[in-house]
Amino acid sequence: MRSDAVKIGVERAPHRALLKALGIADSDLTKPFIGVVNSFTNVVPGHAHLNQVATAVKAGVISAGGVPFEFNTIGICDGIAMGHSGMRYSLPSRELIAGLNIPAIMVTGGPMLSGVYKGKKVGTDSMFEAIGKVAAGKMSEEELKALEDVACPTCGSCNGMFTANTMACVTEALGMSLPGCATPPAVSAERLRIAKATGERVVGLVNEDLKPRDILSSNSFENAIMVDMALGGSTNTVLHVTAIANEAEVDLALSIFDKLNRRVPHLSSMIPSGPYDMQDLDEAGGIPAVMKQLMGLLHLNAVTVTGKSVKENIENAVVLNPEVIRPLDNPVHKQGGIAVLTGNLAPDGAVVKAAGISANMMVHQGPAKTFDSEEDAMRAILNKKIQGGDVVVIRYEGPKGGPGMREMLSPTATIAGMGLSESVALITDGRFSGATRGPCIGHVSPEAAIGGPIGLVKNGDIIEIDVPKRKLHVKLSAEELAKRSKSWTAKEPNVKTGYLVRYSQLVQPAHKGSVLKKA
Repeated sequence: MRSDAVKIGVERAPHRALLKALGIADSDLTKPFIGVVNSFTNVVPGHAHLNQVATAVKAGVISAGGVPFEFNTIGICDGIAMGHSGMRYSLPSRELIAGLNIPAIMVTGGPMLSGVYKGKKVGTDSMFEAIGKVAAGKMSEEELKALEDVACPTCGSCNGMFTANTMACVTEALGMSLPGCATPPAVSAERLRIAKATGERVVGLVNEDLKPRDILSSNSFENAIMVDMALGGSTNTVLHVTAIANEAEVDLALSIFDKLNRRVPHLSSMIPSGPYDMQDLDEAGGIPAVMKQLMGLLHLNAVTVTGKSVKENIENAVVLNPEVIRPLDNPVHKQGGIAVLTGNLAPDGAVVKAAGISANMMVHQGPAKTFDSEEDAMRAILNKKIQGGDVVVIRYEGPKGGPGMREMLSPTATIAGMGLSESVALITDGRFSGATRGPCIGHVSPEAAIGGPIGLVKNGDIIEIDVPKRKLHVKLSAEELAKRSKSWTAKEPNVKTGYLVRYSQLVQPAHKGSVLKKA
């Protein structure tokens, strides 16, 4: 056992003495030591209950013959970080959490329940869109307060197919959490039962010496992307799945996402783009049921943390509500939820949640309104300087230029709340919250901070968006772009000291997952 390095031999007597100060008995020294990594914090709704989850995990470890040791790691709420400098730290925090190839399994915290306002399910996305409604005179401040009081009724991750829940579903589809882990509500007893079973299973992983890189194959990543496409998940998964693949030493090009988008239909119409929340998905059978629908497309022999194949895991899965999880021959959309666009405005690619765009905005052309920060764009939107037909361009928000690639939920939700999502598009070298809907294109690469074409766009330039043809184009000649490039000068950095400066020097482009360069 790896832990023998601190507990076996005469020379380890001091180490054993210190372990005994923790209450470790001689009988425990023959058992595997299991680290329980807990991202509990009382400032993040999705993490506030994780001490209870961790307690269940530790009980499972003990019952299976292991010795649990709990420690903490970083937890961030993108919703609370949204729209200010704190969001610069969200993506970079990922790079501070080390990944080791030792037996490991994930248990996620689960979604919060939906709020109800005037008979309709509501959540965090409703709050951000409400800002636009107030600005447009469509909602009073009293109604805003009433909505605020009910939108987030319990702990847990936000109620729809936003980034946290999408990644929980992707983790299960990757084979790195137990079947059924992703969808049960945070406040459910099932969440604690899954946590205990996870603790029991990790001891088995140690005994079998089954490691993440034994599980995370190219087939596993394709399975996860196909599930993501079927669910219409957050565009952030493109960054995170690519980053996980990088750690697993699996080559995962951006083009794979678009290839699978064309193969896999969108099966579940989830909030924010549809009516169903995570509890609906759970009651319909969860991720095992989604994968059962996709059975003819998946790599069924892929290994999972159960020690069984995907085929064995989903063998008894049943779709309990075919409206929530539709069959392949009756999808919400014929293609998957995320599309990759390219063109002279994004030579290395850009990403859009196609599942969140109405049919009449899949193709759009309009004049650019350019902004060099999210804050500048928000001021213009709230001051009603954006008109129907415009294409809002927010740049210098990429992984280097932000730095940290902030999420643009505040401007996108405000546009939607003001009733402009059917006539205004938004593009950025930053990224989007999973709560974003409408014609919003992110991850534009190369980013403005390194001289990418998005930094060369001027007010009034005509931008063409064609999602079906995967095209993102500014109507400028190659000669004109080259001329502007020669006169382009780098913008003064937003941050000049601290961790973010070091991050900006090492981070790779969005189309490579915004991971740090390896030494």
